[in-house]
Amino acid sequence: MNIGEAATASGVTAKMIRHYEAIGLIPEAGRTGSGYRTYGPKDLATLAFIRRSRDLGFSIAQIRDLLALWQDRSRASADVKRIAGEHIEELSAKMRQLQEMVMTLQHLSSHCHGDDRPDCPILERLATGASEEDCCDGPHASA
Repeated sequence: MNIGEAATASGVTAKMIRHYEAIGLIPEAGRTGSGYRTYGPKDLATLAFIRRSRDLGFSIAQIRDLLALWQDRSRASADVKRIAGEHIEELSAKMRQLQEMVMTLQHLSSHCHGDDRPDCPILERLATGASEEDCCDGPHASA
């Protein structure tokens, strides 16, 4: 199977397949006599594993570790669970950060008049780093 067919079958773009090969995440592909990459069922399974791992937000380093564990039949499932648990903690922290950003933007947006006046707490916060209270409850917050 050539790289285009492998990309379609695995859901990983040809560009990313070449990248994964370049960084050593996957082994170098076999080559035809004319130099084209060739992929077999094992390669497709590995690419699909990588795609599903990326879909879950695992980093390249984590995927490298997961691939090693997947290929090691004598692995301990505790090692896999540890990686997943660490990733869950990372995702939870990101979710908290995103929620804080949403709340800040909602607060700033609710204090922006959205009319023809130039005063805008959103821009003031971005320009000065003023706290929500400074830019939204101070002199610019009045009608």
